[in-house]
Amino acid sequence: MQQQGKGKADAVRMGFGAATGDVLMILDADLTVQPEDLPHFFEVVASGRGEFANGTRLVYPRSGEAMPWLNNLANKFFSLAFSFLLSQPLKDTLCGTKVLWRKDYDKLVAGRSYFGDFDPFGDFDLLFGAAKLNLRIVDIPVRYQARTYGSSNIAHFREGLILLKMCLYASRKIKFF
Repeated sequence: MQQQGKGKADAVRMGFGAATGDVLMILDADLTVQPEDLPHFFEVVASGRGEFANGTRLVYPRSGEAMPWLNNLANKFFSLAFSFLLSQPLKDTLCGTKVLWRKDYDKLVAGRSYFGDFDPFGDFDLLFGAAKLNLRIVDIPVRYQARTYGSSNIAHFREGLILLKMCLYASRKIKFF
């Protein structure tokens, strides 16, 4: 498939829209998380231990090449913010590896407008949607490594502000409504 739009959120939505299976998985194309980790995510949803498997890169040690200190700090901040907003602990909100049932994703899409549609990555959209549906979110530790090719397309400051705006918007919808 050739992506028509831009960004990870658009790519994930396009891929999920074309997928035919009952379980939907995201694995970033830069292979900073190995495909061999996906069975752990599948096991969480298939066993019923969780309905949304969320990767976390912040458990095992990582090199500075894999995640610079500023990214690490921002990831920890958003993890704390999400844990507060969603009333459940999340170690990493921006890890690209996530797994959920198609039926839950379809419900999430139907209610997407509740939180707005301005997430450039799609991670917040999925996590907020999963929380709104009362899905049991389970963190799965992954070993995160430096990308094997390409370079990041992330505009850290600008997109960090968008993510902060999303948290503030969601706080009015979840905590302070």
